[in-house]
Amino acid sequence: MPVAPACPILPTAVERERLKKMAYGHKTEYRLRVRAQVVLDAARGRSNAWIARETGLHLDTVRAWRGRFADGGLPAPADRKSSGRPTRFTPVQVAEAKALACQLPAELTARGVTDSVCASTVRRRLREDALKPWQYRSWIFIRDPHFRAKAQRVLDLCARTFEGVPLGEDEYVVSSDEKTSVQARCRCRCHPTLAPGRARAMRVNHEYGRGGALAYLAAYDVHRAKAFGRCGPKTGIVPFMNLVAQAMTQEPYASAKRVFWVVDNGSSRRRMKAIDRLASRFPNAVMVHTPVHASWLNQVEIFFSVIQRKVVQPNDFTDLTQVGDRLRASEDRYSATAQPFQWKFTTFDLDDLLARLDRHTPADRQEESSVALAA
Repeated sequence: MPVAPACPILPTAVERERLKKMAYGHKTEYRLRVRAQVVLDAARGRSNAWIARETGLHLDTVRAWRGRFADGGLPAPADRKSSGRPTRFTPVQVAEAKALACQLPAELTARGVTDSVCASTVRRRLREDALKPWQYRSWIFIRDPHFRAKAQRVLDLCARTFEGVPLGEDEYVVSSDEKTSVQARCRCRCHPTLAPGRARAMRVNHEYGRGGALAYLAAYDVHRAKAFGRCGPKTGIVPFMNLVAQAMTQEPYASAKRVFWVVDNGSSRRRMKAIDRLASRFPNAVMVHTPVHASWLNQVEIFFSVIQRKVVQPNDFTDLTQVGDRLRASEDRYSATAQPFQWKFTTFDLDDLLARLDRHTPADRQEESSVALAA
């Protein structure tokens, strides 16, 4: 019998963003994360067989969740609600509890909202509500009128493409940045660190003595997971060019056709002067800048997060020499064992992001951006 065609999935920009938060969120339940990933793969045009093979699910399971989203939209991946035990609080009591969200639970009984209530009940009710007045997030609005063009160039390099042409075997992409103020905190004079034991985590004394700080400059090969790094007392043009020379004098970069250096807009790598300086010293090196306030496009930031979590913390070093030795040893081990990051942010995701920002952009700001883009 002929196989029925897969249900087409065409989520809106809002639905796609919600699905990404479900698929990649650290606090999302596993079953919801898998279902959201199935829907996202289906929206990208993947077949049910391909999705089942990549996720490890049964083909019928993939077909079922794909069909449920096609019929029910965004609420479909969630489990259907069960009856459960009837609530003992009325809707009015729940609403008054949320109105007093920033006060202690005892205030509910003092005002006569309810006879008794525990903190866990109030916490559960507030977690279910969409409004959380005690939480906030800071953000930076995109001001660069050429943001998309600059961001797309970086994303294309991550996908091994530059100006619409696939990169060759002798072309490489290196992401570079600096991590300032890596401190050496000595805790030996207060109390030595206790090694972890059975059912006991490592114990590090809160008090410490400062042993100085250094700057750590690193370059990360995006597609080969190769790391280069060097430590110094400060950052600047000379330390950055020394890092470039450290990488570009080694193979395969020394004889490569082109090596793309993805950098931010720091003082030592800013504007055309930095591009000309790099090209004059290494003709096969091409500097590519990320947009302003878009360091999340630079994959070396992920490498720095690994260094911070697995190398620097808990920051128990006797002096800066020990810090430098630890960083160099971690580079060798990382380059020998690591795999490239699974970069999932594409130009489609970039278009969704810009579309969401356009909805929050005032009309006068959009006119200014249009004039700047035309200029």
